[in-house]
Amino acid sequence: MPDTTTTTLIVLAHPEPRSFTAEWARASAKGADAVGHDVLVSDLSGMGFDPVERASHYAEPGRPFDVLKAQEQASIRGRLPHDVVPEVEKLERADRVIFHFPLWWFSPPAMLKGWFERILVHGRTHDVDHRFDRGRFRGRKALFCVSTGANAAESGPDGKEGDTRLYLWPAAYTLRYLGFDVLEPVIVHGVHGYHRGARQTQMAARLEAVLQGQEELLARFDAHPLMAFSDDGDFGDEGRLLAGAKSYSPFIRRPSE
Repeated sequence: MPDTTTTTLIVLAHPEPRSFTAEWARASAKGADAVGHDVLVSDLSGMGFDPVERASHYAEPGRPFDVLKAQEQASIRGRLPHDVVPEVEKLERADRVIFHFPLWWFSPPAMLKGWFERILVHGRTHDVDHRFDRGRFRGRKALFCVSTGANAAESGPDGKEGDTRLYLWPAAYTLRYLGFDVLEPVIVHGVHGYHRGARQTQMAARLEAVLQGQEELLARFDAHPLMAFSDDGDFGDEGRLLAGAKSYSPFIRRPSE
């Protein structure tokens, strides 16, 4: 009989194993295990993952070095870099992927961006015929668990720090490109080491509540709301949003909007 066990991959992008982000990732792993999932973990800093794509990773990189072509040819020939193979295999096994990271300088850490660039191998995880609605990861789900140093008011649509959800959109659309359903992110604001006295105590209580609630989040994962994206049919032959199609993001809109 086929194995019907759900597999959850936890991807952690933070250099400090004692950080809240790392604790949160461990809580996700514990919660996934508690609901009977097979749990895979990629602690990118802990494993010394190299986030920089470069020609020297490949036996036959080609000249000039073309990343897409190099990845595709290495995939076809079974010669992907040794540190890429296990990560791709984990991603392919996963039914759910939970990414844990802080927001640094208005974007995910470079480590996670580099993981995307190296692990989302062209020719294996996607190609021109397998993307968006026809992506290879259709039916699978991804979630971002994110912390910010700024408070919630500053991080909203009218906040001085800018809208956190907009900063996460490019990473979410990367996964949408692969075919994933992307859940609305879980964001914890005001996480930093400069709180003192009562504020420090209050932050610790807030963070502990998040950690304690993670198992319930995992148990109710399929009920968590999804981010909305345009479908393939919302675009014309030139790849532009059709006049009657709804815009779900400032990143994809008609010029007059």
